[in-house]
Amino acid sequence: MSISATASACAPPSSSRRLTGPVPFELTETTRETLAAWLKLRGLRAGDWLFPSRSRPGGHLTTRQYGRPVDDWVTLIGLDPTGYGTHSLRRTKVALIYRRTGNLRACQLLLGHTKLESTVHYLGIEADDALVMS
Repeated sequence: MSISATASACAPPSSSRRLTGPVPFELTETTRETLAAWLKLRGLRAGDWLFPSRSRPGGHLTTRQYGRPVDDWVTLIGLDPTGYGTHSLRRTKVALIYRRTGNLRACQLLLGHTKLESTVHYLGIEADDALVMS
């Protein structure tokens, strides 16, 4: 199975409904190779969930199910899992990208926000600072 350099993932349903539709992202060559091996190992086809639910046939891994291995990984490297979670890791990654590049539009795309103002608010930056960086 061939995996392209760009992909998209469906944004999870959100009570605020800010996230809609697929969120585009790029894959490195190493990531593509690893995903291809995972797909082959699991016998997955196009359209299957990469990480299917064990408790809901045909469903995907829930945020809570994903949070458990994140807690384990954080503990494994000697950190306190109460200080880290799936959302804090998501937020930290985008904040680092913004700090290094100043590319607010890229952060908006990665987060799946439809409004740039939502990204500015999410990152906790001032709108004037965002305009200067962009």
